[in-house]
Amino acid sequence: IVERILNGETCALVSDAGSPAISDPGEDLVKLCAEKGVTVISIPGCCAAVNALAVSGLPTGRFTFEGFLASGKSERREQLKELCGEERTMIFHEAPHKLKNTLEDMKNTFGEDRRISLCRELTKKNEEVLRLTLGGAVEYYEQNAPRGEYVLIVEGSNKKTKHECFFENMSVEEHVNFYISNGLSKMDAIKSCAKDRGVHKNIIYKEIC
Repeated sequence: IVERILNGETCALVSDAGSPAISDPGEDLVKLCAEKGVTVISIPGCCAAVNALAVSGLPTGRFTFEGFLASGKSERREQLKELCGEERTMIFHEAPHKLKNTLEDMKNTFGEDRRISLCRELTKKNEEVLRLTLGGAVEYYEQNAPRGEYVLIVEGSNKKTKHECFFENMSVEEHVNFYISNGLSKMDAIKSCAKDRGVHKNIIYKEIC
């Protein structure tokens, strides 16, 4: 495509699902055009992430766009753990077949009382916005099958409780076993536990071995 543009043709990048180049392969085309000195002009259009944020009922002054989480269970949980103290409103994209697992992991990481807005089919006939807690969302989708692509707007951490993450009420042994159950070796689990708690891995090793 870039070679044809350099030879004098023009090109328009459009999409029938989401904004081109945002969590989208169009990003690669824009990057290559920039490297080759090709001018890229953005024409504003519908953006699911911003539309969902606007109707979420959650704070919109400061937010972070996280896109799609990793497909692998341990990688997804690690990503969420890193966001445990994030105070800004968080925006995620999620596919219907992964939604239940993602919500369960979010509940376990952020707490069941954290607010979430689940938005799907925005600007379309079957548009739906559900404003729930993470605990309520898990319960809802135990009874209702997810349909369509989702934008998840998750409340940021409260400053007073920003350090209260998923391991807050776990013993050291429970904390290590949590990581082992997610596929880590015992030593890697000890390292992850030590990193979470801000101590040297030898302290964790001595306590459980």
